[in-house]
Amino acid sequence: MMLKLKFAIIALLMISYQNVMAQSKTIQGVVIDPSGFPLPGASVIVEGSKISASTDFDGKYSLNGVNPTDRITFSFVGLVTQTITVGTRTTINVTLVESAQNLQEVVVAYGAQKRTKVTGAISTVSSKDITAVPITNAESALQGRAAGVTVVNGAPGSSPTVTIRGLATMGNSAPLYVIDGVLTGNLSGLSPNDIESMSVLKDASTTALYGSKAFNGVIMVTTKKGKKGPGQLNFNTYTGFQTITKRYDVLNTQQYLQYAKDLGSDVSARAAQFGNINTDWQDEIFQSGIMQDYNLSFSNGTENATSRYSAEYLKQDGAVISTGFERYSFRANNTQNIGKLTVGSNIGLSFSKTNPERASGGRTLLEHAIKMAPYLPVYNADNVGGYQGPSTADGQDAENPVRVANLGYQTIKGLSIIGNIYAELQIFKGLKFRSQVSLDYYTSQDHTFIPGYEDGSAHKQAYSSTAETNSQGQTIVFDNSLTYKTTFASKHNLEVLGVITKIENKSQNLIASSRYYISNEIDQLRLQDANLSSSNIEANNLGYIARINYDYDEKYLLAVSGRRDASSRFGSNNRYGNFYSVALGWNIAKESFMTDSVFSTLKLRASTGTTGNDRIDDYQYSSSLAANYTYPFNGAAGAGVTAGRAANPDLKWESKNDRNIGLDFGLFDEKFTGSVEYFNNKSSDILFAVPLPASVGSAGGGTQIQNVADVKVHGFELSLGYNDRKGDFTWSAIANLGTSKNEVTGLAPGVTSVLAGPAVRAGLENFSRLEVGQPLFYFYGYQTNGIYQNQAEVDAALGAGQTTIQPGDIRFVDRNGDKVINSDDKTNIGNPYPDFTYGLNLTAAYKKFDFNCFITGVQGNDVFNANKFDLEAMSRLFNASTDVLDRSIVQNGVVTNSSATLPRALGAGQNWSSASQRYVEDGSYTRLKNVTIGYTFSGEAFNSYFSHIRFYVSAQNLVTITNYTGLDPEVARVDTNANSAGIDIGRYPQPKSVIFGLDVTF
Repeated sequence: MMLKLKFAIIALLMISYQNVMAQSKTIQGVVIDPSGFPLPGASVIVEGSKISASTDFDGKYSLNGVNPTDRITFSFVGLVTQTITVGTRTTINVTLVESAQNLQEVVVAYGAQKRTKVTGAISTVSSKDITAVPITNAESALQGRAAGVTVVNGAPGSSPTVTIRGLATMGNSAPLYVIDGVLTGNLSGLSPNDIESMSVLKDASTTALYGSKAFNGVIMVTTKKGKKGPGQLNFNTYTGFQTITKRYDVLNTQQYLQYAKDLGSDVSARAAQFGNINTDWQDEIFQSGIMQDYNLSFSNGTENATSRYSAEYLKQDGAVISTGFERYSFRANNTQNIGKLTVGSNIGLSFSKTNPERASGGRTLLEHAIKMAPYLPVYNADNVGGYQGPSTADGQDAENPVRVANLGYQTIKGLSIIGNIYAELQIFKGLKFRSQVSLDYYTSQDHTFIPGYEDGSAHKQAYSSTAETNSQGQTIVFDNSLTYKTTFASKHNLEVLGVITKIENKSQNLIASSRYYISNEIDQLRLQDANLSSSNIEANNLGYIARINYDYDEKYLLAVSGRRDASSRFGSNNRYGNFYSVALGWNIAKESFMTDSVFSTLKLRASTGTTGNDRIDDYQYSSSLAANYTYPFNGAAGAGVTAGRAANPDLKWESKNDRNIGLDFGLFDEKFTGSVEYFNNKSSDILFAVPLPASVGSAGGGTQIQNVADVKVHGFELSLGYNDRKGDFTWSAIANLGTSKNEVTGLAPGVTSVLAGPAVRAGLENFSRLEVGQPLFYFYGYQTNGIYQNQAEVDAALGAGQTTIQPGDIRFVDRNGDKVINSDDKTNIGNPYPDFTYGLNLTAAYKKFDFNCFITGVQGNDVFNANKFDLEAMSRLFNASTDVLDRSIVQNGVVTNSSATLPRALGAGQNWSSASQRYVEDGSYTRLKNVTIGYTFSGEAFNSYFSHIRFYVSAQNLVTITNYTGLDPEVARVDTNANSAGIDIGRYPQPKSVIFGLDVTF
């Protein structure tokens, strides 16, 4: 009996074992990317087991011994992870998605949030969008891709000008950049290939925790990290060229000689001396510049540690001669889990060399090129230096732009170290303590050497000159934070954050120059005609931060934050500032009555709060002394000082109150996505350097930083997306539009207006004006109303007897009717800020082919085209636009060509010396920013060696639709100040480029 029982038990166990074995099975399938292409190297893991695999070149995988109840996780760097229960299936195909509107988490200040819980205004740009266009600075990837963000590019090596939600201050309007928690001023040392995502924080709910640094918005950058799974080696490269094809239409030699005679200068004999050649000086300064980039990265990870290492070499020859940019960058990101302790580091190192566009005599290369006489040759071996320029006989003083660019050199060598180290300890469930130290360190060596030359009597230098500016600075940030997360009663979710942060800034500058009269070969500083100066600056901030996030079942959201900041840039009277934010959200799509609706996402949110600004020069609250003054002592000159900057002990924080309301939506399982925002921001106590009269005793009158203005900025933002990911042909479209309008709402007592702008140049005054009821720094000048046709018209407008204005001169509008044209008749003649910006990104794929088209543009802004002054002023002899051939011709006091729109040559000073509508143009444009076609290779010949290999060709800036007559409507600022926005003084145009690239994964 017992024996029979044993056999029965053994038989039962065998049957049970066979049933269990029968349930285990093989799962196979294909993983594809958002474009519908096979995704090699994706991680496929059975949760809670050691069963795992990676997809092959064709995106295929196979798992053995999988049970129906098992859950399989599919993941890939930069794509949204998916987890699927096996059930009865033996084939599971997966599409991993990537969408700026559908990322599971969004990086915010001091952490990350599920997108469903975000209550603030955030735009996100993914790594795929960032690398879609070959760029040298990552900021450029935001152009047209984030609603409400305006980006204007510049010369190679320069940082783009980025403005978030319009202009809200009069000084430094650049946003704060945060790279993996490290605060920095730009992204120039960061390879775009190292970026996982960029989040633009636009309202107080998202920026208030950065307090004084977040006044102009925050751009959060997350770099790529190592992922769990086998090691992955990636190499990508591109090469191509860029060129500037547009030119100003200027006079040729024959036209110029006749024009010179009309202006009273006969230079025919001078032209004959050089053989009556016809030099196109614009062609001489523009070139086809080669671009090349090489990027190598390796990443891997285990259960307890991840790492990623990368290196890049980038070289860009500019489209203007002797300009270019070169960068070596390296990055190492590591994490290590040791029980409840996590430690890590994110370190980026870059070396750069920039050859900037050189200038001379206060003029850019382009200014010289369009002014130079066309009969002059570029080179002359008989001249010292080997170049030819104008002499007294030529009647003008434009410089040979090729000599300015090529004789000698200017290089700016930079070193940048940006990184952090951190430790995070889980004290108990839900409670974490994190300590982090961040460093932003830089050095810059700007060296210029110019040998002696004499290319004509107008321009010569009897010595070689050497100049050098060495700068060094560092920002160290100490952050200590405590975070507590808990859920109670199953649906109440609470997160509390407390942070203490200290920021230490130090910088120093050394400026030196000298001359050497003996040799043109020795490039060294010496004591001959030497100048030397130096400075040291130290600034500190201290911040106390608190944030509470609460939600009920992820349906009803509340976020409250506060920050108290202290800044050494203000005196003891107003050193501290307090900032806060409150935000509410309602996930309508999670309500029961929305269960069967078409909405997969529907969230309403609103926020209000404040941020502060202390971005002014250091020590402005105190007075200063100006050195290098001499005084007579006993009949001899003695060294001394005089009063410099005036003190302002009551200087205080700028503050900005942000109010935002938004609606996020997604339909048909996120096939259609979008968001709508309205913002209304008010800035108060804006800091600005107000000119002081000489009577106050400051050197040259001087300036004083004051809290002088209040400004309101409001607008709308709209983002729409569509994704079709089924079938062999897939496509997606993302469009965005952002509007903004700023207005000065108040000025300090005693201040009625402020005139500012770039450095005054011959013929142009400061014309950027600050006034209540007007946009910040609008163009201030005269309205025009045609050309005076005869003396009767002049007398009728200005009264008989005056002799300054004559027929053929520009008719300025006499706004007050007093028959006198003066400053009382000036008014708003242009606004440099666009009414709205927009972008459209189209992506498509068919089998192994992929396609991207990106369009961006701005609408409603004005540009002050100062090049028109150079080309059409006719105040003295320079080369000019061919339009001057149709200028007003006056005979016997009457204009003989009444259809002429340009004034007479050598006319009244008002024709060229005052800012007027004559120089203001519509700066709106639509630009085909990028077109890319790619092909992914596959087959046995490739699969044996590569996980992924793709070739592509890309073109940038191919087509620009605009009414602007300058070389490029994408105009930033003359300098870093907002008061020089929209002024084109021979700026560096954006070139067209064609790129060939290769992306390989092993």
